[in-house]
Amino acid sequence: MTFLRLASIMAVAISLGACTNADRFGEGGANGGMGAGGMAGSIDDPTSPAYFNAAVGDRVLFAVDQSTLSPEAQSTLTGQAQWLMTNVDYSALIEGHADEQGTQAYNLALGARRASAVQNFLIAQGVSPSRLRTISYGKERPIEICSTEACYSQNRRSVTVITAGAGV
Repeated sequence: MTFLRLASIMAVAISLGACTNADRFGEGGANGGMGAGGMAGSIDDPTSPAYFNAAVGDRVLFAVDQSTLSPEAQSTLTGQAQWLMTNVDYSALIEGHADEQGTQAYNLALGARRASAVQNFLIAQGVSPSRLRTISYGKERPIEICSTEACYSQNRRSVTVITAGAGV
């Protein structure tokens, strides 16, 4: 038992010793030379889906019973298109959502129109149609649950989900 304990302590000490060399990964450190931008895949990496979600924006909102893109939505989608054209190794699933008002069938159709509006805008901006796919969830996946306009407005949305792979 003493030998096992000593071997464990030595293994931990050696492991921790390896962590003290700041330049152990060569020039640029652990982030592969990305500089202060952050580690690959992190929110600070402009080529990562995490960055897309936080900095570019992964969702746009719609008015009641509408699938027309507002100026704010168009601005967000222009940023999405630019990101997608720069990061050609990714594709996108565009989700259409609706609030809880109305029937299931109506909201599925409305979600499909919203997703299609986003898809058409991204294609018009130069994103290849082969990299985009749509799905409607209607009112089935709310992000806010209550019967007030504040909740309804957050649920009337389209969300662009980034996935690895150039073709969906």
